[in-house]
Amino acid sequence: MTPSLHTDRKDWYAQELADEQYTDGTFADLDFTEATLDRMVFSQCTFTRVQFNCSVQRANAFVNCTFANCSFFETTFAECKLLGSKFDRCTFDLLRVTDGNWDHVALARADLRKASFETVRFREADLSGARLQGAVMRDCDLTNASLTGAALAACDLRGSALGGLEPATVDLRGAIITADQAVGIAAAYGLDVRDE
Repeated sequence: MTPSLHTDRKDWYAQELADEQYTDGTFADLDFTEATLDRMVFSQCTFTRVQFNCSVQRANAFVNCTFANCSFFETTFAECKLLGSKFDRCTFDLLRVTDGNWDHVALARADLRKASFETVRFREADLSGARLQGAVMRDCDLTNASLTGAALAACDLRGSALGGLEPATVDLRGAIITADQAVGIAAAYGLDVRDE
């Protein structure tokens, strides 16, 4: 395993990286723009002011990592694990995430309005106060995720598991859901839903 890495202002622009592992690494002021990372493992690493713009992340693991002031413009995460990672003052315009495990991730108050998540696990994730107006969260598992104060107006939630959602604590105006999900939300309000 690669030892602790401390790197400053190194250009990783458009690099192709695969099968490397980093533990307790500190990555600051790096440019990963248009880079392609495959099967990389980052454990308890800190990323500060890192540009991930237009990069492609495939089957990578970012476990218990911290991202501060990072940019994820048009970044793609495919089949990646971000278990327990924290995001602070990051930007996510046109972020696209598919088939990932983001359990226990901290995205409180994040602006995710232009992000797309499909078939992603968010179990016990912190999305409190997150801005998700118009975002896509299709077929995601939001079981026991904290959504208090989240703005979900016009968010596409079709197929997502919404167990634990407390409708009175979020803005759901215009959110897109299926009929089955509507029944579940009505039940959460204490309504007695019947066929006739």
